[in-house]
Amino acid sequence: MVATSVLVTLIVASAASLFMAWAIGAGSSGSTPFAPAVGANAISVMRAGFFVGLLGLAGAVLQGANVTETVGGGLVLFPDGGGLSAIAAIVALVTAAVLVAIGIFTGYPIATAFTVTGAVVGVGLAMGGQPATAKYIEIVSLWIAVPFVGGGIAYGTAYLLRHESVPEPVLVPVLGGLVAALLANVRFVLLAPGSQQASVAGAIATAAGAPRLATIAGVTLVVALLGGGLLYRDVQIDEAAGQRHFLLVLGGLVAFSAGGSQVGLALGPLLPLLESGPASVIPITGVLLFGGIGLLIGSWTGAPRMIKALAQDYSSLGPRRSIAALIPSFVIAQTAVFFGIPVSFNEIIVSAIVGSGAAAGDGEVSRGKMGKTVLAWIGSLVLAFVLSYGVFAAVDTFV
Repeated sequence: MVATSVLVTLIVASAASLFMAWAIGAGSSGSTPFAPAVGANAISVMRAGFFVGLLGLAGAVLQGANVTETVGGGLVLFPDGGGLSAIAAIVALVTAAVLVAIGIFTGYPIATAFTVTGAVVGVGLAMGGQPATAKYIEIVSLWIAVPFVGGGIAYGTAYLLRHESVPEPVLVPVLGGLVAALLANVRFVLLAPGSQQASVAGAIATAAGAPRLATIAGVTLVVALLGGGLLYRDVQIDEAAGQRHFLLVLGGLVAFSAGGSQVGLALGPLLPLLESGPASVIPITGVLLFGGIGLLIGSWTGAPRMIKALAQDYSSLGPRRSIAALIPSFVIAQTAVFFGIPVSFNEIIVSAIVGSGAAAGDGEVSRGKMGKTVLAWIGSLVLAFVLSYGVFAAVDTFV
């Protein structure tokens, strides 16, 4: 009887996690990565939704462990070292998913990371846990820095791309080389034993047995030259086509990074149940695949609406501004994945779009839309915390 009850609870919690993954796929991770590319007419809305789903699934499986562990056990501290109960996980996931779904159907990009973080902290404190103050400082610091860092880099990149003294056929391949260098140092699960992660450069250094730092630097340089060289050749053949190809690659990288970051928001609250219950035999890659499939379904069924909203409502984008917006988005996303910090892709992309549009001087950014969006972000954090705390307290009292 007890085993049946545990199994039923686990199924309900898993369904809530899948619902959350769908909402994330239909919202932030499914809509934001390709929004600049759609705004620049480099890809259609429906095609963007299709590819972002596949890339998000890959990112979830290969990079999703860090953020999943943070959301699952790093936001609230319990004296016994445990995590959220099954009921707490269900309350947190359903509360956050409903708020994100409301944002999807009303056309406003609710910050999923804010919503899930608020919900998890709310139910955790209602359970009697203690606030993880050091982690909160780390998370909030990144959230505050995102608009300034992302918008600033996007502004500077867009300014250089528009400046007459900077030859664009040279600058674009240089930017491509920098992105390739970063990609060579991005860590993946399959390149290291077990659940560990390693980058391409790091894996080659380990396999070669040569001096590690020198080998990593050499591999990074080779990858950068290769990426930049291929893009230079593409731009020389057809400059406009080369820009579009680079833009689509950047959108794909951001979509991949979104999967690695956002899947943790759906799976994190479920993690304590999977580690101690009958599902503890499931490897972490299997858990991440489950969440990635939820992201995939959400991207294919609900993302086009939000892609259209971001691409058309925030700024009149061209290829240059879109490239300028996606480069810092990729950098910030991978930084968050590396440190296991839940981050809002809506905040990342919107800040970068505004920064790149400001460099042009004629990018029409709706102040009213931006103001409502920021209020929605803050409100989602507060509302998720209050609702999850109150709902769990009521359930715990009467059930």
